[in-house]
Formats: sequence, structure tokens, C-alpha cells
Amino acid sequence: MRGVPSAVVGEAGGVSPSGSARSNPALDIPNLLYRYADAIDAGRFDEAAALFDDGAVVVQGQRIEGREAIAAMWRRWVRLYPDGTPRTRHLVTNPLIELSDDGLTARCRSQWTLLQATDTLPLQVVATGRYDDRFALIDGRWHFTERRYAGVDLSGDMSAHLLQPVKGGKDD
Repeated sequence: MRGVPSAVVGEAGGVSPSGSARSNPALDIPNLLYRYADAIDAGRFDEAAALFDDGAVVVQGQRIEGREAIAAMWRRWVRLYPDGTPRTRHLVTNPLIELSDDGLTARCRSQWTLLQATDTLPLQVVATGRYDDRFALIDGRWHFTERRYAGVDLSGDMSAHLLQPVKGGKDD
């Protein structure tokens, strides 16, 4: 950041008076949501799984931990095309962020819309649903501690996207 000599610039661009990075959950937490979507849509499952190094994902009631196990789960579920991508675009919207009183943990409920187009499938919405995420501030940065796939609300033709069927509804 120009004009801030010897200061450390945080991920969201914040700088504390002491020069240390300052977290901003209003920017950092949505950015984690978007990094996940970007990595999944690019077929970079290992990169997406690394976002959960301090956490887990919960799918259909099953808690999955560890980078390798999480990436392997996506490889079992998501169809990849010759370009190495699922030919999708995840739109993550309406993040409702609730910070804990001490500001060290947070919950974020958001919605997703999945678009897809392939050589044989015209651009269309294939599904919508919800995420229920938990985060923690660790070493000055926000990290996922849990992503709960909270349900598929509406679905269309997912045959070009998924390798196996998905149950709708809430994971509780």
C-alpha cells in the first residue's frame, strides 16, 4: 500500500496503527466464500480443500476432515470436462455474518446458485441452495472451521454436473 512505509497491509487492505495486519470480517469472510467458489469452478479441488485445513465440510450428515479426504470427495461427486473444469459458475450471495461477542469466531449463512454450460448443455441454472459456515480468527486471519452444505433448495438438470445424485433438504 503506497504511503504506508514499514506497515503491514492486511488481506482486506487494513493496516493497524502499529503496522500489523488488521482483519476485517466484513471483507475477509465473504472473500473466503468467493475463493471457494473460484477454486471449485476452476476444478482446483486441492486448492479449495486447503481452505478447510483448520476445519471440515459436512455433507449429507457426514463430517469430512483433511485436505486429501475433502478433495477426494469432490472428485467423486463433480464431473470434470477435458479442460479440467466442471464448466460451472457458483454465485454465492446474501452472506449473513454473525460475529461472536469476542470477535474471534463467526457464523455465515449464504445462498448459492449454480450455473452450467457444456458443449451439449446450454447455459442454465442447475441448482440453488444454502451454505452454513463457521469461521475462526487464527493468527490474525479468518479461516473456515466448518462448511455445512445446508441443502439444495431448487434443482434442475444436474446430470452434466454431478457423478452421483444428491439429496435435498437440511443436513441436521
